[in-house]
Parts: sequence; C-alpha cells; structure tokens
Amino acid sequence: MKHQSIEQLQALAEIQTATPYLPMTRKERLERWADLLERQPERRLGTLSGTEYAPPEARLTMRAQGSPITVAFEDPAFRAAGLNDDSYGEARRFFDLSDRQLHNIVCYCHFGDAVRGGSAARQVRAAIGWWPRVKALFS
Repeated sequence: MKHQSIEQLQALAEIQTATPYLPMTRKERLERWADLLERQPERRLGTLSGTEYAPPEARLTMRAQGSPITVAFEDPAFRAAGLNDDSYGEARRFFDLSDRQLHNIVCYCHFGDAVRGGSAARQVRAAIGWWPRVKALFS
C-alpha cells in the first residue's frame, strides 16, 4: 500500500455529488409535509387571504411569509425533489393538490391571520386519501 498525503489524494479523487433523497410519491410528499408541520404543532403560520376568489393566474403566485407552504419549502428534501418556492401554485403542483384541498390548508377564511402547525398538518393528512380517486374519474 502506498502512503499519500491528503493533498495528493484530493488531486486524484473524483468527487461525485449525490442527492441523499430518493424520489417521493405524492402520498410520501404529503406525509412528510404533515410531519414537518407536526414538529411544531403550536407554531403560528401565516395564511393566504382569498384564495377562492383570486383569479387563477394571481392565485398561482400568492404567498405568505411563514405559511405552511414555507415550512415545506424550508425542507432540503423537498427542494431537492423539485419544490421551487413557497407560492400557492408551486405547492399545488408539487403536492398534486386541488384548489379546494390547498384552500383548506392555507386560506385565511378557515383560520384567520394564522394557522397552527398541528391544524395545518391535519388538513394536509386529510388531502392524502381522496384526490387521486377523484382525479382518476376525470382523466
């Protein structure tokens, strides 16, 4: 065996970046999001006002500082999996949610100025079961 210094090894080494995160199914993404929210069940998270009334184009760009969507965006695994920002539209796309489901998670009309992490987590978990079945009916 040949002895080499750290500097010599660094010159020879082939560095490969590997993502430690495996692709997630829709259900796994939603479960992870709920788990993240449940880590701080009393944390007050910002809500989005009037998601049900905003024109579709405006709704896509809606965001609130410190919202349940922000909690998801702060997660390195979600960013590595393709969550690009903490906007309503990006959350709808990434988590494959209907407008009604996302409305139930983040809208002001349900919670006022803030929703507790535990309450948002319950709404995320409620979204896990039925959307794929409904979506399949119209596909």
